[in-house]
Amino acid sequence: MKRKPLVLAISFGAIQLGLWGHAVAQGAISPVSDDRVIEEVITTGTPGGAGIKKLDASFSITTLSDDEIGKASPSSTADLLKSIPGLWVESSGGVSGANIDVRGFPGGSDAPFVTVSMNGLPLYPAPTLSFLENSSLFRVDETIQRVEGLRGGPNPVYSNGQPGLTTNFILKEGTEETEGRFKYTTSDYDLQRADALLTGKLTDDVYYMMGGYISSSPGVRDAGFDAEEGHQFTLHLTREMDNGKAGFYVRDTKDTGTWYLPNASLLATDYTQVGPSNRKVSVPISQADGNGGSETRWETFDMGEGRGWDGSIAGAYLELDLGNGWSLTERFGLTNGSADTLGFVPNGHMVSASDLRYNDGTVVTSATTVSGAAVSDNTLLQQFGAWVVRKDIEATTNDISVAKEWDDFKVTTGYYTSSWESDEWWSLGNQNYFVLGHDGEQIAGDISCDDEELDPVLCWSYDLEAVGDARENAFYIAGEFYSGDFTFDLGVRSANRATNYSVDDGVRDGIFTTYKADEEGTAYTAAIDWAFAENMGTFFRVNSGFKFADFDNYREFGESFRMGSDLIIDIDQYELGYKLQDQDYSLFATLYYNETQGMPDCIIGSTTCTRLETEALGLELDGKAHWGDFTLGLNATLQKPEITNGDFKGNRVMRQPEYQVRLSQNYDFTISNIDMAVFGGVSRVGDRFNDSKNSVTLPGYTKVDFGAVAYLNDVTVQLALDNLTDEEGITEGDPRDPQATNVRYILPRNIKLSIAYDF
Repeated sequence: MKRKPLVLAISFGAIQLGLWGHAVAQGAISPVSDDRVIEEVITTGTPGGAGIKKLDASFSITTLSDDEIGKASPSSTADLLKSIPGLWVESSGGVSGANIDVRGFPGGSDAPFVTVSMNGLPLYPAPTLSFLENSSLFRVDETIQRVEGLRGGPNPVYSNGQPGLTTNFILKEGTEETEGRFKYTTSDYDLQRADALLTGKLTDDVYYMMGGYISSSPGVRDAGFDAEEGHQFTLHLTREMDNGKAGFYVRDTKDTGTWYLPNASLLATDYTQVGPSNRKVSVPISQADGNGGSETRWETFDMGEGRGWDGSIAGAYLELDLGNGWSLTERFGLTNGSADTLGFVPNGHMVSASDLRYNDGTVVTSATTVSGAAVSDNTLLQQFGAWVVRKDIEATTNDISVAKEWDDFKVTTGYYTSSWESDEWWSLGNQNYFVLGHDGEQIAGDISCDDEELDPVLCWSYDLEAVGDARENAFYIAGEFYSGDFTFDLGVRSANRATNYSVDDGVRDGIFTTYKADEEGTAYTAAIDWAFAENMGTFFRVNSGFKFADFDNYREFGESFRMGSDLIIDIDQYELGYKLQDQDYSLFATLYYNETQGMPDCIIGSTTCTRLETEALGLELDGKAHWGDFTLGLNATLQKPEITNGDFKGNRVMRQPEYQVRLSQNYDFTISNIDMAVFGGVSRVGDRFNDSKNSVTLPGYTKVDFGAVAYLNDVTVQLALDNLTDEEGITEGDPRDPQATNVRYILPRNIKLSIAYDF
């Protein structure tokens, strides 16, 4: 039963969880089909991106088709990733700025072990910078054919060498006949969104796909104005050749939304502080005075801008069969734009107006807001800092590989190179007292931030101006050997990264500290796959990877640790997998164990920093079963992530639950010749801890989702209810003050209605 990888990537939507969509490129949701099994082809994690059947893969990968994405109706890209086992996703921050952790790796903020790719290339080679993680650079729309999520496996060897998760969003392609879709979506929070898609043929061998959206809303947490606004346009051209395929794509996006933050736990889950009365704030900005010191100027910003992405992503690829077993794959990508962050960040506990003091220590006896409105003594107030981060980024990536295949052996060699830049400035802190509540105004006067009723806090302002550039070059070689029912594979990657980073932080006085590093790293992966039956198999894999330091790591930890190799995080992983795929059921189960060394960790409120060592033993389950018109899906992660060194030895890795279980259901039926379906999901998440000290417990919660869809000839009507029971699930506490009673809830109950017309 010798199995060979396909030389060229095959593009079609996969059938999952009983959402039996058709394979045409426009991605309309279709009625039930008797053909329940398609041999899914995946391209992520393979040498050169060559397509192989999912059942033949010796690694853990989850695929989501366009139909599944449509029924999930995600609030953000990060929200969609909850469908992938092994991840802990906190998407409660809005359309951008998620926290995503992988398989118990230490993290706690942003997504240091997550790479988001499009058509096989990372959007930005560094997975995380301060106030930026990869999912913020991507928006899901009708132009996406499918997404593949690869955990561990051969990840450390290919592309940007990500040891954790690589998600690969694959664009739809043109069709022989002109086809299209128009879709309108609204909601109970006044969402107004229009999506469009058009596919067809330009010439006998050149095809096009173009589409995008325009959207606006006040947000799930109503800001009182259109706080979420966006538009996107994507063009994808492909040319079919006798010996391969070539393609070009470009995507232009401008999409922003309110930055949702942890706030006082007594507030409703639909609360957001920003509103029409307080969105404009003056922020202090220090700058060099020309005499070796600094001076302060003030500038007004709109906190309603929130977080988002304003930029473009373009790429080109070439896939050629050169004959005699030789093949060539070339991929090139370019990313350029701005990823800014503006919002009200809480500082400390809430207080009553009677607790306020002026800077000279006297009691505030008659507090007023900046508009002159009187504030009673029992009015609840809280400090909020107006944080402003402007971040411009650029990245260029190229991945070229050549493969040679014999009857029982295949070798692929490749060269990956990327360069990226970040040019940014920040103004953080800047806290003032505001009336606690949506649209609450700032309190007038020189109010002291150091209140004797509370733990002392300081009115502080932190400025930063920085520019950084990095370049990585990597060579990789991978071999596959086929012997009967067994497949053996081995891959090695040798990488070099050169980094230059200059920063003027604290009080900006024009004096820059420059960090330079030239780092080397080697990663490898090896696996054996045994297909002991036509519809099932097993694999064992080991890999060793690493994460180079990114720009912010030098600023944050450069004084605590030596430069270069002292900031590299090493990760070893072991995986044992079982694969079963039949007509009416499938199960992909992976038992994993990993060890990490070197993640910097600083105790909150202290200058003490350590390098964590952790281990995690876990089990991922990804399955589905069909009974007639009913489908049940299972997505579960059971794990024990533990710190194994230092003062916190034996504690659980922060913010990650020991279990997550999601059961999804789909039932198809027909009423009066109208095909319909009802679908939903129940998710249960275990307790978590807010920090490495495990000092604050974040309780577990259960979330219920529900939806229905009807197919009326060329019209599809879908209703999706997110968080049906309006569960008050907590995703995080206060990351700056664990003892403060500030929490961030999952998004409250919301309803979306969409009407799509396919032609």
